[in-house]
Amino acid sequence: MEASKKRTVVVSGGSKGLGLGICAKLLTEGYSVATFSRKSSPPLERLLGEAGGKAYWEPVDVTDTLQLSLFLQNVKQRYGLVGYLVNNAGIAADGLLTMVKGQDISRMLRVNLESAIALTQMCLKQMIVGRSGAIVNVSSILGLRGYKGVSAYSATKAALDGFSRSLAKEYGSFGIRVNSVAPGFMDTEMTSDLTDKQKERITRQTPLGRLPAIEDVTSVVKFLLSDEARFVSGQVIVVDGGLTA
Repeated sequence: MEASKKRTVVVSGGSKGLGLGICAKLLTEGYSVATFSRKSSPPLERLLGEAGGKAYWEPVDVTDTLQLSLFLQNVKQRYGLVGYLVNNAGIAADGLLTMVKGQDISRMLRVNLESAIALTQMCLKQMIVGRSGAIVNVSSILGLRGYKGVSAYSATKAALDGFSRSLAKEYGSFGIRVNSVAPGFMDTEMTSDLTDKQKERITRQTPLGRLPAIEDVTSVVKFLLSDEARFVSGQVIVVDGGLTA
């Protein structure tokens, strides 16, 4: 990547956990990072304060397309065309399917899938103008293997992987790459419902002997956005220490 080329990346759900880690990693790589979430957080506020104008945040409900559109307008005015996107925002509602409330399933579909498609559609229009771009969709190993109690959530993540593959074929001719990264069971808020016994069992089943750290995943996201991955598109990169091998 030429040093003179602006690199503006949008990261959804950047206030905590993996999203915050992705923002921090990309800032160290010289990107201008624009992120949003429903609420801010003390770690995000510290990151914004340390970024020296290279990071931008707004309170946005990812399911509100008008808010998303206004956010992207502000990002373009501040940093120029968006060339990179990380669809990270997601929620989970665990439980056997017959026990999960319909409203929770609908909310997961809107946040995990529909909003990712809507945000991608908006960012693609800017990438097409720039004749280049890279998109990373954060899915999950739950979209690749069956696990009890997460069927609806797994469906949203499997759909994201299918979205990545088809989109890679649709827009490759514009110089736009699209990939998914599928993390294993990270020790974050998303897996807070797992008991210590469950985490110990997963660790024992993982060939590398531990749960993936946020840094393990952010490094792969960084790679997929970079020119080092310039011929990688339409792929699902699993980061789980060999759990699903």
